[in-house]
Amino acid sequence: MIKKAFLTNSSGILLSRIAGLIRDLCTAKFLGASVYSDIFFAAFKLPNLFRRVFGEGAFTQSFLPNFIHSRKKGMFALITFIIFAVFILFLSLLVVFFSGFFTKLLAYGFNDATIELAKPIVVINFWYLELVFIVTFLSSLLQYKNCFWVNAYNTALLNIAMISALLLAQNKDSMQIVYMLSYGVLCGGVAQIILHFYPLYRLGFFKLLWVGVIELWQWIHIKEPNSKLKCKIRYAKIEIKTFFKQFFPAMLGSSTAQLATFTDTLLASFLISGSISALYYANRIFQFPLAIFAIAISTALFPLVAKAIKNKQADVALNALKKSFWFLLIVLCVCVLGGIMLSEEIISLLYQWGKFSADDTLIVAQVFSAYMIGLVPFGLSKIFSLWLYSHQMQGKAAKISAISLGCGVIFSLVLMHPFGAMGLALSGSLSGFVLFVLTIRIFGFKQFLAIINNKKAWLLLVGIVGLESLLLWYLKPYVKALVDAFHLFVRNIL
Repeated sequence: MIKKAFLTNSSGILLSRIAGLIRDLCTAKFLGASVYSDIFFAAFKLPNLFRRVFGEGAFTQSFLPNFIHSRKKGMFALITFIIFAVFILFLSLLVVFFSGFFTKLLAYGFNDATIELAKPIVVINFWYLELVFIVTFLSSLLQYKNCFWVNAYNTALLNIAMISALLLAQNKDSMQIVYMLSYGVLCGGVAQIILHFYPLYRLGFFKLLWVGVIELWQWIHIKEPNSKLKCKIRYAKIEIKTFFKQFFPAMLGSSTAQLATFTDTLLASFLISGSISALYYANRIFQFPLAIFAIAISTALFPLVAKAIKNKQADVALNALKKSFWFLLIVLCVCVLGGIMLSEEIISLLYQWGKFSADDTLIVAQVFSAYMIGLVPFGLSKIFSLWLYSHQMQGKAAKISAISLGCGVIFSLVLMHPFGAMGLALSGSLSGFVLFVLTIRIFGFKQFLAIINNKKAWLLLVGIVGLESLLLWYLKPYVKALVDAFHLFVRNIL
């Protein structure tokens, strides 16, 4: 089951990331690393942050265990949906009426003229937050039935919509491109929601939610409910209260990397023009292996671990964690070494088109290398955090993340001036190591030592990494020559 779910998740994420990469290539070609790309990335940062927190963190990790334990699943799901949907709608209206304040909050270092340009872009992009919550809620329901493909593939629709908007706007001026790209985000969100309808119908969730509607209507309109309805209401109140007690700590506990990236965007607005874009482009490539391997396997692993803990089968959960640990450690180490040794070639091949210059490539490659240092700790933290959430230790996870995030901010303030955008990326990686060590401390060093006590696996890791380093050292000049030849070939064609 885990292998099938992992392959489904990783293939879907791979497709989504390829589409996202094409989107970024188009963005780099039409906007470059300029003030206009900074405006869009800053505006898209907040809804994108919430997308990752909801989709890959707090909501799913709090909702799914409570939904598994719920006795009145229809009412619990419906009430949860209504509360979040209404709150996000109210928050979106606040952004509309106080767009200047929120724009300044997103990019405090922007001057007044840039703030005025960015205000409507921030408003447009923020409406995506309501859409992405609906997507995440529906995906969480499907994960309960081990239906992972919709969650894995739906992000591709967002990227396809954004690519279409960029292609339609390619002959327009830069600000018009930014507007059309922002509307493309909203179209992609609607498409993501529609993709969920058929599997929800096939698996009977519409019937379940309709039962929740009936029960909620009875709760509201029947003044003197019978004992059976009173029992339903009592269970619903307890379940909702338990969910929110876990959700708020989990919101911080599951979003360290995203909050760090958000903080970096704010700090980067004080650096030279293009710093926000450099961080964004580099982080997008960094997120590629993190998503395909760490996020895919943690998504597949979570229902199994949660159900095993519920059934008091700790050995089953630990065995699954052990297999996942070694797979991730080996794969992520290979990615780190390859990413750092070929950083300039990777960035040049992917981004050096149109307005994206060779100087931009050098800057983004340095930032990318700094990000890659934190790939292993961030990736491994994702699977060990599942143990904490399955044991309903969201409070401890939140404290860990708060400490990690605080350390990251301190590192950023120290390193941003001597190293610029690269210093901010390096600070994020250092905070990842803090997060991993503290997570293992709560998980238990004794259990962790039992997992890593595998001589054959260590020898395999050393052998693979050693062989990779020799191959890359030998092949690096040829790879660079191939990339340069490819660029020359494309320029001659165009």
